[in-house]
Amino acid sequence: MTAMGSSILFIGAGRMAEAVIAGIAADRESPFERITVANKSNQEKRDRLAAEYGVHATDDWLQVIQNHDVIVLAAPPSAHGDLLNAVAPLWKGQLIVTLAAGIDPEYMEARLPAEAPVCWIMPNTAAQIGESMTTFVCGNAVTSAHRPLIEGLLQAIGPAEELTAAQVHELTAVTGSAPAFMYYIASALQEAAAATGISEEQAQRLVVQMMKGSAAMLATGKEPKDLMQQVASPGGSTAEGLHVLETYHVDRIIKQAVEAVNRHAGGNT
Repeated sequence: MTAMGSSILFIGAGRMAEAVIAGIAADRESPFERITVANKSNQEKRDRLAAEYGVHATDDWLQVIQNHDVIVLAAPPSAHGDLLNAVAPLWKGQLIVTLAAGIDPEYMEARLPAEAPVCWIMPNTAAQIGESMTTFVCGNAVTSAHRPLIEGLLQAIGPAEELTAAQVHELTAVTGSAPAFMYYIASALQEAAAATGISEEQAQRLVVQMMKGSAAMLATGKEPKDLMQQVASPGGSTAEGLHVLETYHVDRIIKQAVEAVNRHAGGNT
């Protein structure tokens, strides 16, 4: 099996589906020659995706599923039971991928033919600019012949790590949901900056570049605690700000937020 010239069908056209579609459409080296998106409930959204990213659109994926090499299930976790039951009798060798939190290979394999290759991919919305940090796990029937298809999907959306299903379950909150936590912090910092009298646009530029620079420093491999010490001199003003964060146990709150995401994701399966 060669990945080049392959076709991919997205069943669902939500935010994550759009992010991945955008990443694939922007990747000049993508092996997917044909991208189709299906979304029966929101024709306007489906048609916009078709126009914006140059993909094909359909309101009846049942009629086109057998014309695609990869089937991406981009529906909510709660819809996957019925969706997989509908896919099972139509399966003709396609690689089945899900983007849904909590839907691991074991769940999919229990509802599909025994020889069906499945893959659970957990990207984040930065996929749309090729900067997702994606975790994924492959099912028992995935062979070396399916790897080029999986790699073709992943390469379009950013770095990826192959893990165990248990690890993907636990880390979805960090790699998939935590960007929202970062945006929450960015919003608070922008409000603090704007309160000094500068414009909202200036506040945004200041905060975005600060976060970009901080991420670049982390990417050098230095430990976060070491970088904190570089910024915060003992007894200085930065140390005073860190003391407030420590007083309110912000580190503990972030861990609790991660735990809440994992509990909710586990309850949706």
